[in-house]
Amino acid sequence: MFLAELKREEREAFLELASLIAFVDGNVSIFENSIIEKYQREMELEDYKIEGLALEDILNRFTTERSKNIVLTEILQLIYADGVFHDSEKESIRLIKTHFGFDPNEFGSFKEWIVKIKELSKSLER
Repeated sequence: MFLAELKREEREAFLELASLIAFVDGNVSIFENSIIEKYQREMELEDYKIEGLALEDILNRFTTERSKNIVLTEILQLIYADGVFHDSEKESIRLIKTHFGFDPNEFGSFKEWIVKIKELSKSLER
């Protein structure tokens, strides 16, 4: 949705993060895989090969408030794609929030927004 606003380096870092988060529960669902492919098209990085960067190295590439908000919003959408919020995904979100300096109350509003977007998307598919 907003990924095109990121700089090239941030786009690549986002794909690294999305790949890491999608696999954090030990399984990449078809829903998560299709969202990652959508991300690649949106960011014009269809040929980008995942390097397997460490989480902290990835997160350090996002320096503005706007890019951090975009990243958290899109990652939450990815996590909710399969309808399950695993403990490992919760822990990853906690690490991202802490690294980015997000207020815990702010996370609640992000989560609610993503759930609403998911509901809207489902109603459009019908």
